[in-house]
Amino acid sequence: MTVEFRNTGGSPARSGTVTFATHIIGALGVDWATITSSQPLPAPIRAGATRSETYTICVASWRVPLGMHVETRNVTAVWE
Repeated sequence: MTVEFRNTGGSPARSGTVTFATHIIGALGVDWATITSSQPLPAPIRAGATRSETYTICVASWRVPLGMHVETRNVTAVWE
């Protein structure tokens, strides 16, 4: 998954965390579970700059039974 980060603040983002909420969806569209995972923010990001980073999101195969699939629906970033 590629995520674009845009620092709209007045100072550089020196560190932070990106959190992904990956949903396990059943064959009929029922959201069975949400698995969160975190990665470091691609810092530093200077003020006013944009930076893209590609992340690999993994979910253990036993969490996704036959007929189900995964969707990463929410991405949040907290930086300092």
